[in-house]
Amino acid sequence: MRQVREIVRLSLEAGLSTRVVGERVGIGPTTVRDTLKRFARAGLAWPVPEATSDAELEQPLYGVPGVKPGRRKVAEPDWSVIARELKRKHVTLQVLWDEYIAEYPDGYRYSRFCDLFRNWEGRLPLVMRQHHGGGEKLFVDYAGDTVPVVDRKTGEVRDAHIFVAVMGASSLSFALATWTVRPYVRLCR
Repeated sequence: MRQVREIVRLSLEAGLSTRVVGERVGIGPTTVRDTLKRFARAGLAWPVPEATSDAELEQPLYGVPGVKPGRRKVAEPDWSVIARELKRKHVTLQVLWDEYIAEYPDGYRYSRFCDLFRNWEGRLPLVMRQHHGGGEKLFVDYAGDTVPVVDRKTGEVRDAHIFVAVMGASSLSFALATWTVRPYVRLCR
C-alpha cells in the first residue's frame, strides 16, 4: 500500500505524468492509471491520513480479498467439502443440494449446482490412469448394499449381495445375486 500512497502523491502533489510516475515507482503506466482510477472511484481524499492502515486503504480500492466483483451473487458451497461428502455411502449430489438449499433458500437451483460442481471437478488434476489389455485382468467386487430377493418356490425374502465382475478394456460384465459373501465363481483361463 506504500506504493499506492507514492503513486497518488507523485501524481496529485507533484503533477507528474503516469509514465514518469511509473518509472519512479517501477511499474507500468497502465498500472499507475488503474491505481489512480481506483483511488478516485473509492472516493478517497488526498492526503490519506497517516493513521489509515494498509488494510483500511486496500479494502475500498480492491474490495474484499478472495471475492471477484460482479461475479456470482449467490452463496457458493465449498466444492472440496462437496467432493469429500460424495465419497461417503448413500450421499448424492441431490442430497447435498437439498442441504445447501435448506441453508441458502435463494441459492443455485439443482441443475446449476451440478454444473458448477462438475466444472470445479473438471479442473482437478487426474490422479491415476491405468491401461488394461483386453482379457488381461478381471475386476471383481460387491456392488453397494444388499437387495431383497424373493425365492420363487418358497416366497421367502432374503437379502442378497450383488457380485460384479468386469473384464478390463472391454464392456463385458457379469453380475450375480448371492446370499454368501464369497460366491463360488469359476474363472476360465
